Amino acid sequence: MKQPNIKLNYIYRTIYEILIVLIPLITTPYVSRVLGADGVGIYSYTSSIMTYFTLFAALGTATYGEREIARNRDNKELASKLFFEIELLTIITSSICILIWIMFILLSVEYRYYYIALMPLLFSTMADISWLFSGYEQMKYIVLRNSLCKIVGVILLFSLVNEKNDLVTYMIINSVISLVGNLSMWTYLPKMIVKVDLHTLQLKKHFKETLIYFIPTIATSFYTVLDKTLIGIITQDSFQNGYYEQATKIINIVKSVVFTSLNVVMGARISYLFMQKKYDEIKNRIERSISFIFLLGYGSLFGIIAVANEFVPLFFGESYEPVISLLYVMSPLIIIIGISNCLGTQYYTPAGLRLKSAKIIILGSFINLVCNLILIPKLGANGAAIGSLIAELSITILYVIKCDGYLSLRVIIKYSYKRIIAGVIMLFIIKLVDTFIILDALFIFLLEIIIGLLVYFVVLFIMKDSLLIEMINLVLKYIVALFKRGRDNNDRFES
Repeated sequence: MKQPNIKLNYIYRTIYEILIVLIPLITTPYVSRVLGADGVGIYSYTSSIMTYFTLFAALGTATYGEREIARNRDNKELASKLFFEIELLTIITSSICILIWIMFILLSVEYRYYYIALMPLLFSTMADISWLFSGYEQMKYIVLRNSLCKIVGVILLFSLVNEKNDLVTYMIINSVISLVGNLSMWTYLPKMIVKVDLHTLQLKKHFKETLIYFIPTIATSFYTVLDKTLIGIITQDSFQNGYYEQATKIINIVKSVVFTSLNVVMGARISYLFMQKKYDEIKNRIERSISFIFLLGYGSLFGIIAVANEFVPLFFGESYEPVISLLYVMSPLIIIIGISNCLGTQYYTPAGLRLKSAKIIILGSFINLVCNLILIPKLGANGAAIGSLIAELSITILYVIKCDGYLSLRVIIKYSYKRIIAGVIMLFIIKLVDTFIILDALFIFLLEIIIGLLVYFVVLFIMKDSLLIEMINLVLKYIVALFKRGRDNNDRFES
């Protein structure tokens, strides 16, 4: 197998993340209006229940499996053996969860049909072997599979979901598309592994390790999924869940653009570098990743605050006004989670310190639970948003303190202050535009986006932001190289 190309993998992953951004931008306004805030809220609440089952079904095997494959990818026989052991463990845990889910459905009354519609997600978890491809840094297979399935899902959505009563259909489409996508990955399997003697497989040694990865995963769900569950239980108001779901969706889209693709690509590579004991290179890559995350992250943070008033009614509809205040509260999560996610995927997991990070995440989850129980009864969805903010900030602070110098407060400040200044100036200019220019809602929103981007990057250019200057120079070199290549081709043609 070819040596993975990190730049090409990043391009593949970025293309996929762009698709992830584009699809909600296309479908969310439609779904919000067709299903309504209460319909979206029911989907959010029931999906949060299913998430706990898929977490137990996966049992941390995805992250653990990626790391083990990445560490042993130079030995295809050993990597193949690891694959079969880890995947067999997933099949066993998923089968147990499927049986429990069936019993849960039989005991449920109010949302029974919605729970049935979500059931394919458990089979999807069982069939998910994307971690194998991530470990080998073969991102093109993951991207091709996911991209095609998501496009098919969009077509089915617009064809079959046309009224409020189509919520079950909407949920079935999402569940089945996920299952089909994961099953399609198996067609590429012969290229990735070799035959092994099934009698030599050992599952016990992996069970303990996957539990170490599972603990922080289930702990993380306390402030990413439990929020939605508690909003539904405490408020008994599906509208509150609907507002929170839509605000979370926007933040997650931005997170995908800012750091998800970068960290996914870099995680497997740094696992390999840890095996090679190239610690200085690892530290350098983490610092450069943080600089990139901050470049896009601060622009997104201040941009969301600046345009939320125009964006929410335009994108979701007039009935979603409470989403505006949620976005104000949640926008700092882009930077806060950006730091913790970078350290988690590029330091704690590759270095085999998942248990160390798990203790931090468990503490953060406890903080989030306490905040939710106090704030949700008083503030509803806004209380859950504040709880998430406090919990994520606690985790990030502890991550930085405990990361053995791979990221320091000095580095965070170094790559923050210019971007904060540029973001504040951008926010001020956009608010001036909103105050003094009267146009149609769509035109004013697009104008604010264009002006905001120009102001943010021009200010950074004037302040000589090192990463921005480097990126501009790379683009100019590429353009010059293309020009020279074209001129040389013309000269040869004329000769």
